[in-house]
Amino acid sequence: MAGPILYRKRLIPQECVLLKDDRLLYRDDQIIVTGWNTLKPRKDLHHGFSCYYLQEGIKVSRFYKEDNSLLYWYCDIVDYDYDVKTDTYIITDLLVDVIVYPDGFVKVVDIDELVAAQETGLLTEDMLKKSLLTLNRLLQIIYDGGFHQLQAPIEQYITQ
Repeated sequence: MAGPILYRKRLIPQECVLLKDDRLLYRDDQIIVTGWNTLKPRKDLHHGFSCYYLQEGIKVSRFYKEDNSLLYWYCDIVDYDYDVKTDTYIITDLLVDVIVYPDGFVKVVDIDELVAAQETGLLTEDMLKKSLLTLNRLLQIIYDGGFHQLQAPIEQYITQ
């Protein structure tokens, strides 16, 4: 399956990285599903799968340890730019994230980075609002018992 070209853009630290080794598993106008290995070796995280919900501004990832056991689900709040001519997505991490552990414990992280980025001009007021509103929507989905629907596109590739 060809294309698209994916970049991960981070505000803290500032970087834009080509995800050249990500494997495209599925794409339509609503989602992109990829499989990947970590860009930089880590003791805890080895590989995973991600589903980009383009219209919702959420990226849901299933993180694995090297022994293929589930580490946790990691949810990024994101924005994206798409260039149709080059079939290129630049996925911008809007900093605040949600971790869902295998036992169901939910943890919100990096709110301090969100504030720091806004104070230093890396994040506009509109981006801050979008990040917080998307975070609220994601947490409502999780608390209302709907997280399995966001996991489903990834789960189908794990069971194949």
